[in-house]
Amino acid sequence: MKRRLEPLGRSEWLLPQTGKMRVPGRIYADPDSIAELESGEATEWSALRQVENVASLPGIVSAAIALPDVHPGYGFPIGGVAAFDLKEGVAVVGGVGFDINCGVRLLSTPLSRPEVEGAIERLGDDLYRTVPAGLGSKGKLRLSIKEIDRVLIDGAAYAVERDYGFPEDLAYIEEGGRMAGADPAAVSKLAKQRQFEQVGTLGSGNHYLEVQYVEKAFDPDAAAVYGIEEGMIVVSIHTGSRALGHQIGQDYLKEMAAASAKYGIPIPERELVCAPIDSPEGRRYLSAVAAGANCAFANRQVIAHLVRSSFIRVFGLDGKEVRTVYDIGHNNAKIEVHTVDGRERELLVHRKGSTRAFGPGRPESPSCYRDVGHPVLVGGTMGTASYVLRGTAVGMEKTFGSGIHGAGRALSRKKAAKKYWGETVISELSTAGIRVWAHSRRGVAEEAPGAYKEIEQVVAAAIDAGINASVVRLRPLAVIKG
Repeated sequence: MKRRLEPLGRSEWLLPQTGKMRVPGRIYADPDSIAELESGEATEWSALRQVENVASLPGIVSAAIALPDVHPGYGFPIGGVAAFDLKEGVAVVGGVGFDINCGVRLLSTPLSRPEVEGAIERLGDDLYRTVPAGLGSKGKLRLSIKEIDRVLIDGAAYAVERDYGFPEDLAYIEEGGRMAGADPAAVSKLAKQRQFEQVGTLGSGNHYLEVQYVEKAFDPDAAAVYGIEEGMIVVSIHTGSRALGHQIGQDYLKEMAAASAKYGIPIPERELVCAPIDSPEGRRYLSAVAAGANCAFANRQVIAHLVRSSFIRVFGLDGKEVRTVYDIGHNNAKIEVHTVDGRERELLVHRKGSTRAFGPGRPESPSCYRDVGHPVLVGGTMGTASYVLRGTAVGMEKTFGSGIHGAGRALSRKKAAKKYWGETVISELSTAGIRVWAHSRRGVAEEAPGAYKEIEQVVAAAIDAGINASVVRLRPLAVIKG
């Protein structure tokens, strides 16, 4: 079925409410991306069809939202946002995904690009040895079930307690590095066992560690608030809850399928199995999501401190000179307060491949960031820019305070692996001044820059729509891949 999108602006489009949709869809993208989305409707895997299906779920509020980096995902499109009424709405496994709280941490350093470029080989070698990466990689922490339970409850704070980081890191992590409501009993023994040796590991796929420099400050005042400036060396860490998060997703697909049948919930497709938020199954799933989120916070906290140790060895820095700018996830479901039709409401906001992007004045932001809003960390590719954006009042109104999380895939991993050769990608990036350390050449091919949308195009659409504002652009110097 051809879905007719109505333009609301150059980068904002309406998917009208039809059929079983309870609300309309709102798509944020430039005209060229819209044309690609519409051309994909003939395929079995259509992002627009997924937006329509999400809009058909019980209790959804205002609209099913797709951001400029949207592409098909499991259940929800990646780059999707949906908020649900706490009494009438549902918790959806496909609205969070399997890498719960996958996200990015940004670290700043006192070093400049010229200071680092001459030592980039030594730094890259040290990071490659120090930060475990790759499929099934094992970390330096060996945890028992009891210790895993502490990770699931306390998140990044547990890592700090184990001397991986500093207490001041916690103020600069979403939710303070600890999501409330986590219950280890809601997480299976198998999920915990799979995480015994994975806290402090990067993993594989699209996860990465990048040494970058700040190429341009679009908003020097906001950048100064975040403690970053042009020419500065920073580090981005992109990873999530590893095997534990994936197992939680697998476990709850089965539980939610039974719950959907039990409560008579009409499911547009099986990937959207769900349970009422205010049901034993819904509450249990959200407790497991919070636990998975805390695992991801702890994982990035440990890796951040391993990165610090490399900078100490290579450049003789004090550990506290490598500062956490911010840490934020882009796969989660959280209860938040938002204004809808002039009234404040508590809603369960699902963000799948979408970053929380709260604008100025929200108490959830660190106090020193509150006047501008917290950073929104947007990854590009190994060969392109990344961005630090911030939230806006328009975004708070239109997207439940959500922003883009990356470039968004243009090719599946399978297609990318057929089109690109890992060694060739590494060679081409080296010629462009970007050094790559990778555990898998196939993984490099799957993550080749050409496998993704143009990050500049995606960011421009978000800014044009007013939902995000640009702060700085980052460029990679060294990349660690699984």
